[in-house]
Amino acid sequence: MLDPSTAVVALRLKDATSWWDGVNESPVWQDRIFHLLAALYGIVAVVALVQLVRIQLRVPEYGWTTQKVFHFLNFLVNGVRCLVFVFRRDVQKLNPEIIQHIVLDMPSLAFFTTYALLVLFWAEIYYQARAVSTDGLRPTFYTINGVVYAIQIILWLVLWWKPVPVLIILSKMFFAGVSLFAALGFLLYGGRLFLMLQRFPVESKGRRKKLQEVGYVTTICFSCFLIRCIMMCFNAFEAAADLDVLDHPVLNFIYYLLVEILPSSLVLFILRKLPPKRGITQYHPIR
Repeated sequence: MLDPSTAVVALRLKDATSWWDGVNESPVWQDRIFHLLAALYGIVAVVALVQLVRIQLRVPEYGWTTQKVFHFLNFLVNGVRCLVFVFRRDVQKLNPEIIQHIVLDMPSLAFFTTYALLVLFWAEIYYQARAVSTDGLRPTFYTINGVVYAIQIILWLVLWWKPVPVLIILSKMFFAGVSLFAALGFLLYGGRLFLMLQRFPVESKGRRKKLQEVGYVTTICFSCFLIRCIMMCFNAFEAAADLDVLDHPVLNFIYYLLVEILPSSLVLFILRKLPPKRGITQYHPIR
């Protein structure tokens, strides 16, 4: 005979499972959750666009600086995600199936590029402060992104030619590896920059605020890419954790909220300060 407390726990677990399954299998709740995700992505996209316009109005004499490109890419990634979730049911019907993978995965690649740009910016600041040449950083950034996109395109083409399950697993594990690489990049250069700022004199102008900014952004971005890496590993090997299906809306909501919406919102808020109009030395144009 079951202990009363054990029976209560089992009943609660059963109710929770029933609720989870009920939401996942309900077309109404699927649409509500996906439209909520679309609305959240839309808000983040608008915020990034507004910030881009504000920066352009503040320093119109400068071209496509790192800061402007970062906000533009944020607008682009979140805008595309918004449209994907608005038309989520139509995306699920696209044929051949490889188009579904491209539509769902391309924003993730663009998200990686967006935040890799932030790592590049910090690396440039760090090496310039140490009087080390930064000439090789941008070519390295372009090369890494080129290799990542090339590998993913090859995987898509092979999947199109022969859609076998092992290739889908390989594609998801590739995303997991890319996310882990990004997380380590933030840990390396965000950590280095944070430690370097700590050694500045306490009375240095803006030291404390910049220290907090780097510390917060490093923690947020490292955490979001690490969570993405772990979730993609589960996604690759566990059918119950599949993010590419309509009947897992709750999991989709939790995943995208943690790895894209919340991190992007927090980073945009932390980096909301406008550059000064004159004499800006930390501005780096994209060449």
